[in-house]
Amino acid sequence: QGKFTLLRDSRTDGSFLVHHFLSFYLRAGCKVCFVALLQSFSHYNIVAQKLGVSLAAAKERGQLVFLEGLKSCLDLLFGEEEQPGQPSPLQFLSGRSCELRALFDFVRVSLTPAGGDSWKGPMLLVDDLSVLLSLGAAPVAVLDFIHYCRVSVCYQLKGNIVVLVHSNEDSEDEENELVVNSLCHHSDLILWAEGLATGFCKDVHGQIKIIKRLSLRQAAEEDQVQIYQYKIQDRNVTFFAPGLSAAVL
Repeated sequence: QGKFTLLRDSRTDGSFLVHHFLSFYLRAGCKVCFVALLQSFSHYNIVAQKLGVSLAAAKERGQLVFLEGLKSCLDLLFGEEEQPGQPSPLQFLSGRSCELRALFDFVRVSLTPAGGDSWKGPMLLVDDLSVLLSLGAAPVAVLDFIHYCRVSVCYQLKGNIVVLVHSNEDSEDEENELVVNSLCHHSDLILWAEGLATGFCKDVHGQIKIIKRLSLRQAAEEDQVQIYQYKIQDRNVTFFAPGLSAAVL
């Protein structure tokens, strides 16, 4: 409880980690707020069904609160009428304000326990945070949003946060790298998926670096780092030590 996990990908697609955490927390009986900025609901639902979870059923029973960012953006940009008293969580796109206060309010209201709720704990999942920068949000506003979410979800509600960000160390996108580096300093756990430096391989799709931020809890401790390679299959992901793939053995 109260953990902030950062999913970071470079030169590869780390969305398989998002699907894992989404299905994991739903199966665990947690209340999940999913801020999906990258894909449609049907896309996530199809993948979740392969993992044995129905997002549609989770929405119906109130366990999953889903923000479909693509649809919200279209509604705002093409002038769909907002319902009175229910501003869009992405209303910063309309130019009225550069803050992400409305998005934070959406998360807070979604995860605040109501009378009769029996969920084990709240969980916020964001896929992916880099899209907010692409939509025009300032780096400071994005970092403020995550800070307030951590205070509300991790510390007040004793829940967990999982956020995906794209990064490229060779990129000239200084704003994105600023956000990524700042989040790395504040996260309890970093799962960093990277593409292979040698290029494409059908038996090894990439490597994942697991960084446990022990130094965040105790200043004298060093962070614990583990490196595995992985292969994504239709319904699961296989992990193995570097050099021990089927292509080598």
